[in-house]
Amino acid sequence: MTQDHRHKSILAFLKVRGSVTIEELVVHFKVTPQTIRRDLSYLADNQKLRRHHGGAGPISSIENTSYRTRQITDLKAKEKIAAHLVKMIPNGSSLFINIGTTTETIAKALLHHENLQVVTNNLNVARILGAKKDFSVLIAGGEVRYRDGGVIGEATEEFINQFRMDFGIIGISGIEDDGSLLDFDFREVKVAQAIIKNSRRVLLAADSSKFGRYAMVRLGNINQAHDFITDSKPPESIQTILTSHDVNLHIV
Repeated sequence: MTQDHRHKSILAFLKVRGSVTIEELVVHFKVTPQTIRRDLSYLADNQKLRRHHGGAGPISSIENTSYRTRQITDLKAKEKIAAHLVKMIPNGSSLFINIGTTTETIAKALLHHENLQVVTNNLNVARILGAKKDFSVLIAGGEVRYRDGGVIGEATEEFINQFRMDFGIIGISGIEDDGSLLDFDFREVKVAQAIIKNSRRVLLAADSSKFGRYAMVRLGNINQAHDFITDSKPPESIQTILTSHDVNLHIV
């Protein structure tokens, strides 16, 4: 069994059992404890499971990973996604950008563009793009979430609903096998839904660590995007949804 297949099998085993021990996995896969520890460390680093003494359990569906950890996790994948996505944005476009470290990476890649009109509920995105004198950057009003600079709440949603933009750039915390887009904060989700509703073209950006990652709030479905940009081939169930709803898949 290849390492990739073993990783997928560990996650499937965890889904059924709820938690697993290293000893159980050693017996099941007929490999050494050192191999299983490396597997669990890799999966934990990629936010697929949570390590604990002697084994592993599922990632929390009610609490996101810390902002600083998310900033450095899968950064190269996020940069590849950003480099590809910004090629789809013509100079002189209007766009929404929502909360997330992936969208912040995209904002940095947009600095080579000209004359963009940006509406965002992400203070970090506003800071990055506000450095360009030919960009117009509007920051939505509302409650500032201290841990990551996200702006959320009813006032934020109302502000977003005043606009109709060329593009909506959306990041997400998790994508289930049925295409559900998942996040951790219902107030953030309401704003993202408003962005989708008011965008002529929705660009969903998510690295492969988001496949099968759980969060408790449903934002919508991947079939609401026009383009999905990721760094690895999605699960077959996701590919089927994308194909049946004419969502353009971009693997970078």
